[in-house]
Amino acid sequence: MNDRKLIFPLKDRGVLKRLRVFQEVLIDGVIYTARDRVHSVIESSGGNWPFDLNSNAVYYCGPTGSSGEFPLGSCGPTTSSRMDAWAPGMYERGLAATIGKGPRSPEVVKAIKDAGAVYLMAYGGCGALYGSRVVRADIAAYEDYGPQAVYRMQVDKFPAVVAVDSSGNDMFREKR
Repeated sequence: MNDRKLIFPLKDRGVLKRLRVFQEVLIDGVIYTARDRVHSVIESSGGNWPFDLNSNAVYYCGPTGSSGEFPLGSCGPTTSSRMDAWAPGMYERGLAATIGKGPRSPEVVKAIKDAGAVYLMAYGGCGALYGSRVVRADIAAYEDYGPQAVYRMQVDKFPAVVAVDSSGNDMFREKR
């Protein structure tokens, strides 16, 4: 495995320690989608996620629905700070990465560092590109929530950039 490729779920979380802010990565494997509505419902009812958080990644997005060409249609990132209230607890339970756009709160950055995890930023305005990287998608939970359902996505060469690394370095607070 090279340092530019992440395969979820991770077999070795040690790969996260080699990542640095501003580094571009490609994601393969399985990632899950979840937005604020699902976070609120799950966390308020005891935090029992419909998948194992350990060594997995959650992508903050609300797909548009199958376009015929892509399993989920367009699936660009949602603003990550909307999930900041729930992220520290998820990192404590083993979540390896979140993927979204925009900065995270200092509390989330601390939780990322404490857990040896990462925050990956997807490129805003690239929903069609991300949709083209989804090989397969199935609803994992909350089907009646439409685009805010939890999807299990098989992705191939899904591009992102390291926004917060496992040492707590934050691209939004660093000078490059």
